[in-house]
Amino acid sequence: MENADKILAAYSPNRKEGLIPILQDLQEEFGFLTDDLLDAAGRYLNLPSNKVYGVATFYDQFRFQPRGHVHIRICRGTSCHLYGSHTYLDELENQLSIKAGSTRKDRRVSLEVTTCLGACESAPVIRVNDASHRNVTPADLDRIIRSVKEKTE
Repeated sequence: MENADKILAAYSPNRKEGLIPILQDLQEEFGFLTDDLLDAAGRYLNLPSNKVYGVATFYDQFRFQPRGHVHIRICRGTSCHLYGSHTYLDELENQLSIKAGSTRKDRRVSLEVTTCLGACESAPVIRVNDASHRNVTPADLDRIIRSVKEKTE
């Protein structure tokens, strides 16, 4: 928790507007937010734990478990949904043996559903680590899955 204390010390105590930047910095340092980190932020800002948790769970940028070595984000926003991302999600779950919102026990793969990846004109969109795949077709999805398997098995 020493690193958490250093992060918190960079912000003014009891200043509620610092909550989101603090959570961002804690996540950057630790990879994800634990109950202990959320509690520490709440104590530092004099906020109840349920308020801190409410803010953290409201924004999909915050994670509560470690990401996999290969982190897949699939957009389920309106445009992506209309272009079939729901079937792509099913295929990713089946082929990679993982459920949306989880990380495999071996921590090699994590799968996240997001409401928007900011590329609605290129739907459907899948992001693998830092690489965006736009206008994904079934053939593209097969290539993405093969690539993920090669990296993780």
